[in-house]
Amino acid sequence: MAMNPRVEFLSEKSMYRQLQSSIIRVLDVSAAVVGLILFSPLLLIIGVAIRKTSAGPAVFAQPRVGRYEREYICYKLRTMYVETRSVGTHEVSRSAITPIGRFLRRTKIDELPQLWNVLRGDMSLVGPRPGLPVQSALIEARRRLGVFAVRPGVTGPAQVKQVDMSEPERLALLDCRFAHDPTVIGYLKYVLMTVVGRGQGDRVRG
Repeated sequence: MAMNPRVEFLSEKSMYRQLQSSIIRVLDVSAAVVGLILFSPLLLIIGVAIRKTSAGPAVFAQPRVGRYEREYICYKLRTMYVETRSVGTHEVSRSAITPIGRFLRRTKIDELPQLWNVLRGDMSLVGPRPGLPVQSALIEARRRLGVFAVRPGVTGPAQVKQVDMSEPERLALLDCRFAHDPTVIGYLKYVLMTVVGRGQGDRVRG
């Protein structure tokens, strides 16, 4: 019996998406392994500098909402004073940022420990920026648009377009477009755009 053309088309589309996702995962793991090896001396040096210039650990660990709305621990180099409350970056005062933290955030070096999250499978290099469990408006918008179907990313569509978490609906809409059609070409495009200086979406206000 001949297969229904629509069923056959959907089957081929599903296989194509699965292939794209598999290639992206291979790229994620390869980049994470190489990045962690190459940047480990830099991470060590900066970790010491963070400890010497402000009280607290060098690495900041915080719960984030990941794929399928499962929480995981996201790792970053600490750029804020330890007493800073746990809210979205756009809700934090500039005075909460340490002197070395300003440099780390501007250069995105603070994101390097997230390569460990990528290696573990918590994150991808490209995807929606992971939100906090307390950001209910963002979670609801992403849930409604099916954004949680993909892993959160170190960078992504919203970041390169300079949209931060103060605009949850707009952010979720940009996330949605990549989440529903993740391609290797799109993945590489966002990585390249970030490398050349885009991807500054998480801005501190005030």
